[in-house]
Amino acid sequence: METLTKTIQGVPLNHYILLCSIIFSIGVIGVLIRRNAIVIFMSVELMLNSVNLLLTAFSVYRGDATGQVFVFFVMALAAAEVAVGLAIIVMIYRNTNSVDINVLNRLKW
Repeated sequence: METLTKTIQGVPLNHYILLCSIIFSIGVIGVLIRRNAIVIFMSVELMLNSVNLLLTAFSVYRGDATGQVFVFFVMALAAAEVAVGLAIIVMIYRNTNSVDINVLNRLKW
């Protein structure tokens, strides 16, 4: 039982934390650097998925299912974000014929 608390299926918890930190950092860099709306939304999804993986890893590590239940709420939030985000991207493209965020200045009054 002691080895189960230190590793999750043979992989230490520190490796999950490091992997999720790297994935989350890639998502943050994608949001801050890129100017394409589709890439920005994909970066946000990447950040949400890294949080989901970390919640699941902590949930298994502690032997408590509340983290895994919370993952379903985050997945529902991500699905709603995708639906609203894609609708916004379609409207941006219809108005500007581009998905570049810098072009949005033309939509000001």
